[in-house]
Amino acid sequence: MLEQVLDYWFLAKEAVSGMGLWGWPWGRRGPSGFGSASTAEEVTAGVDASHLTAIVTGATNGIGKETARVLALRGAEVIIPARTLESGLKVKESLAEQVPGSKLHVMEMDLSSLSSVRNFAQSFNSSHKHLNILINNAGIMACPYQLSEDGIELQFATNHLGHFLLTNLLLDKMKSTASQTGVQGRIINVASVAHKRSDGTCFELDKLNDKARYKPFIAYSHSKLANILHANELSRRFQEEGCNLTANSLHPGVIFTNIVRCATLSCLPCGKTCSEGRTPGSCNYLLPGIAP
Repeated sequence: MLEQVLDYWFLAKEAVSGMGLWGWPWGRRGPSGFGSASTAEEVTAGVDASHLTAIVTGATNGIGKETARVLALRGAEVIIPARTLESGLKVKESLAEQVPGSKLHVMEMDLSSLSSVRNFAQSFNSSHKHLNILINNAGIMACPYQLSEDGIELQFATNHLGHFLLTNLLLDKMKSTASQTGVQGRIINVASVAHKRSDGTCFELDKLNDKARYKPFIAYSHSKLANILHANELSRRFQEEGCNLTANSLHPGVIFTNIVRCATLSCLPCGKTCSEGRTPGSCNYLLPGIAP
């Protein structure tokens, strides 16, 4: 319990220090003109995304769902990967009621399963001509020790490896789209300030699945550090190749979503709440995702 308290106090401290003691809780605006209270609708006001196709992982709830909603609101075609078609179709129905005429599609994918990711990518590549935006948002946090069906620690498998494979399998589609349309492609890896809690042992891949060394929050931090390093390397390669793509990672803010379902909520000292309302954190995805 004490370790959990320290972990989440760390998150709160980093969130507050990023905007000053009072700036973050009260939504003070920064140099961009936006603050922690800014919404995705506010950030994308006036944006026409009708020519764009986007994939948003983890769009069945929380910040991902709000991101998908606002992308659809701005006219984008949005693909929602879901572990089951049933859960995905429920989300599609909910979003379609909020955004009449929206272009929403549901496809089955379980990020913790490498075969499922491959099947999704193969299906998408064969059925869609273009892909402009990939938002790698889905994740799990601080869950009990478990291995994926591929025998990989579950948080690392879901938060990093699934997205790493998905991105690689969609890169050719994104490069060709950017080349054919002249529109810059965007890849967003949703990381976390929690990456600072990684102790570096994530690079000891032979010990990644060591149950005796497993600490839920540290494992989460490892996966978030991997997200950042992945985006950094992609960005370096894109610049080296001269292709019209960008890759960025970001910290969405400390927001209560379903990702903390494995955590002890009483240990979370501060954080903005996200349920079915307008989610402040989604603006952080869309600013680098579709801003000119």
